[in-house]
Amino acid sequence: MAIALIIAVLWLAYSNGANDNFKGVATLYGSGAASFNRARAWATIATIAGSLVSVVFAASLARKFSGGGLVPAEFASSSALLISVGAAGAATVLLATLLGMPTSTTHALTGALVGVALFVNGGPLPLAKLWSGFFLPLLVSPIMAVALAGGAYIILRRLRLALGVTRETCVCVGPARALVPVALTVGGGRGGGGGAALVDQRSGSCLNGLSVSVGETSQCVERYSGTLVGVDAQIAVTTVHYASAGAVCFARAVNDTPKIAALLMAFGGVGGAIGGWQLGIVAAAMAVGGLIQARKVAETMSKRITALNPGQGLTGNLVTALLVIGASRFGLPVSTTHVSVGSIFGIGVVGGRPQWKTVGQIGTAWLTTLPLGGLLGAGLYLLLSHPSIASA
Repeated sequence: MAIALIIAVLWLAYSNGANDNFKGVATLYGSGAASFNRARAWATIATIAGSLVSVVFAASLARKFSGGGLVPAEFASSSALLISVGAAGAATVLLATLLGMPTSTTHALTGALVGVALFVNGGPLPLAKLWSGFFLPLLVSPIMAVALAGGAYIILRRLRLALGVTRETCVCVGPARALVPVALTVGGGRGGGGGAALVDQRSGSCLNGLSVSVGETSQCVERYSGTLVGVDAQIAVTTVHYASAGAVCFARAVNDTPKIAALLMAFGGVGGAIGGWQLGIVAAAMAVGGLIQARKVAETMSKRITALNPGQGLTGNLVTALLVIGASRFGLPVSTTHVSVGSIFGIGVVGGRPQWKTVGQIGTAWLTTLPLGGLLGAGLYLLLSHPSIASA
């Protein structure tokens, strides 16, 4: 059972990293400020840093997700409960990851806890505690993110214009050439039939493998022209954008790591404290998950919610980091997914380019995460606590 518990926790941490690690840097990738690989590397570094210091800022989260208050004390430390919650949360999050949907580990764990608690208690749950400690923060946080991100972007855009910083759209093209279409024979010479090629009129050389693509204006790279306190505006925005992305990844790890490590609190006689080894293995598994399986969720978060320019991405990251770090400080289990998606969507609404279909799909994933986690948690606990049922 001890080995099974460690495997369940590592699976949960891996799934969390695969679904969540990239969310903080999604605006870097989506706005063209960083490539996918560079953004992923920055996310991994910031996530590990946040995981290692998480106990300092959010220790109370670990107590909430160890089952205290939802199930009787004699059940809260049972291996069957801990394995059930960890494995159910991991399966729920990994399923969403495979579908490319950003979902909430907090929701998955909460659902699994509630499912197990319903089975163990055999009666009503402390709804007031669940509402104030779990559901209210999860419901309010995305609404706050939409409002704050939209409002912040309007204010920062006006400030930018007041400071004389303008936006420029540029398209980079190679050396200018006069190209003419020339018919080719089957043997490759000029004249006859068999194909066509573009030939440089000046040098007469054939341009093999030349391709031309057409895109929309929103796909062009935007830059900022002007200065901010004596610094080139584009350099300033990019630097702060990277810093804010790192802050979001750091904040997410601070908020999520204790929830996962909480499953190990009762293991090995550590009591109510989280030791370095628990944080270490959780941080490592989260990093591996983000490095191996982040691509699908990254594309959804970066490209499918709304089109972003660097300034909009920066605004969304600042709002997300502020809300998640604030929630961690007060021990509130908000979902970085909800906050980050809410921030990006709020900017999309203000900019007039929200992708409602994608947002609807994400919302559906959110609605199904908690009940799916509950069903899996209750089912696994039933099997583990009644071996005769599993053997039958």
